[in-house]
Amino acid sequence: MGDVKVGLRPIVSNINLPTVMKTTFLPGDSVERLFIATQLGEIFYIGNGEIRTFLDLRPRVLKLGASGGYDERGLLGLAFHPYFYHNGLFYLHYSVADSQGPGTLSEPFKPNPCEPNTLNLKWEDRENHYDHIDTVEEWALQSNGTPQIRRTLLKFRRPFLNHNGVNSLNFSPETGKLVLTTGDGGSGYDPFNLSQNNLEIAGKIVEIDVGKNTIVDHLPVVTRFNELPTTIQETLTVIAKGVRNITGISYQSLSNQFIKYVGNVGQDMVESIYSFIQYKPIPVIQLIQANMNAESNLDGFINFGWRGWEGNFPTSIINACNETSNLEEKAIAYYNESVELSASRLQPLTCYYHKDPRTNKFEGTALTGVQAYMGNEITSLSGSVVFTDLARKGTQGEIKGVLAYTKVRHDGKQSDFSIIQTDYNFGSKPAYYVGLGTNLNQSKMYLGVYGSTKVTDYNQGTIFEIVP
Repeated sequence: MGDVKVGLRPIVSNINLPTVMKTTFLPGDSVERLFIATQLGEIFYIGNGEIRTFLDLRPRVLKLGASGGYDERGLLGLAFHPYFYHNGLFYLHYSVADSQGPGTLSEPFKPNPCEPNTLNLKWEDRENHYDHIDTVEEWALQSNGTPQIRRTLLKFRRPFLNHNGVNSLNFSPETGKLVLTTGDGGSGYDPFNLSQNNLEIAGKIVEIDVGKNTIVDHLPVVTRFNELPTTIQETLTVIAKGVRNITGISYQSLSNQFIKYVGNVGQDMVESIYSFIQYKPIPVIQLIQANMNAESNLDGFINFGWRGWEGNFPTSIINACNETSNLEEKAIAYYNESVELSASRLQPLTCYYHKDPRTNKFEGTALTGVQAYMGNEITSLSGSVVFTDLARKGTQGEIKGVLAYTKVRHDGKQSDFSIIQTDYNFGSKPAYYVGLGTNLNQSKMYLGVYGSTKVTDYNQGTIFEIVP
């Protein structure tokens, strides 16, 4: 694996912060169109060289950026049904307008191994203590070309404003189901350990069988699977748990099977990319029954290990040693959980670090996209997994994201990664790499770049195609 050089070709500029970039064929259309969703709630597509509005969802999306401009809520997921060309169905995941709650904890959370109460917090009185409500909906494109909501698949409360996932809805080519990837509910260090609790919706990868045309009037807003009506429970299976925050799921077809790639955003030390082929999705009905019978042994779950593990490290708290030294003391935050999960968790395919002394590596901030590339134009990347980091640490004055890639190893060992060099001159403006997208056959890749980390700094986004 060596350095690869690519070009960036701007396609659209001056848009709001992009959360999803993917292509589809509109009904009756012969050209594959690039669709772009923004965090504020706009969905655009590129038609005949110009940008057109597909759906303006802003009235339905929570008003963002009230507390300083940084926000992780909004329109986070867009997926087109595999038969969208024929049935016009597509799916949205977003934070609901006017659903702002008072929040869950009154102060920032940090576990303290010397204080047992910080290690065993519970999310109490959930109907009153939450940050916002997220919804997953099915929409249909009417014959006159206007989209209309058909049904709500899931509505769930979130304890904090962050870790709601991004590019959070994708269809599995393996099962034909809609895959929802969210995060652990937010704050930091998963205060309530939601990601490991089988009944919690937070911190899971969930498959939704949209083929079961279940419509429930007045769907309840929930936080746990067992609070859902049985007809909704029957549409859900869980693929994985132990998720902190996630940038969607990417599938790579390889000799009659699919490799699944998932990026898990780190806490303070490490960003991780996982891959798996074999897994046994567990129906939510079965999960609930196992919980009632106090069965903890559910084989088949993919477990990414959070909150006991942050990538390939036991989750640690970092404290400065003293004012004059740049050394740090690291304490294992949840030692018992790290030990308990050490054998059952999935090992990452590759990790990169917030601090890295090695030459020809980079120090990252946050993983923002993971995509398998199956094209032939950039030959040295063919069959690779490409990923993006928000902003490379330590670059003088210039704030710029990073593109990198890794490959699956067939001996099962961890893989190394290499930086992808880009030739684009962003000038003196910050260039945060906020997302990665691809077309239907994964032969093209799209990079979303933003000039700020605040959603309230409008129209600072550019979408690039990654070219040879």
